[in-house]
Amino acid sequence: MTVLYRLDAAALDVARSFGAQAGSDPWSGGYIAPGQFAPVITAGREAIAGPRPQHRAPRRLIPRLWGVPPPPSVLEERGILTVRNLESPFWIGNLRNSEFRCLAPATAFMAWSRASAVDGKRRQAWFGCTDQPVFAMAAVWKDSEIPSFALLACEANAALRAEGRETMPVILPPDPAAWALWLNGGWDRAQGLVAPYSSSLMEELRAR
Repeated sequence: MTVLYRLDAAALDVARSFGAQAGSDPWSGGYIAPGQFAPVITAGREAIAGPRPQHRAPRRLIPRLWGVPPPPSVLEERGILTVRNLESPFWIGNLRNSEFRCLAPATAFMAWSRASAVDGKRRQAWFGCTDQPVFAMAAVWKDSEIPSFALLACEANAALRAEGRETMPVILPPDPAAWALWLNGGWDRAQGLVAPYSSSLMEELRAR
């Protein structure tokens, strides 16, 4: 499970890359950890009630807390960071309604490595994409006590499995059509984007 990532780009530049409006988001770059606010890109319909409008609203880059409060039946105070079960009743309504899907831009994400055979310790393994310096991770947002979001997880690719990981964040290809499908498309097609990113398009970065 991803528990740390980075976005080393300013809000205005990120918004421009994904065709979104930056508004007054003050993000200037850095680490993003659980329980912290981070820029996400939405379809721009958070405040729109009623039937889907004929014309698409402008995409918006806005800050949301990483970690969705769990349902009351779960005796856990920490926020939920990732969506693993796409059929979960807690998530399915938000996933099927495209206005609740969002993009979490990043420049690198961290996964804990296998335990060292020498001292038994794990190290931070950082990964980036060779084909896109700023990439979008598929995410979903909820409004409960706080405006929050969670990343979608999928089966790990070969690079992550080599580090002993079973899952990885869902990274979207550098294709505006893929971003539009995640933000605006029907769930029957959008769920096809929930797949491991090619190891050949990823690189392990030096520890930060």
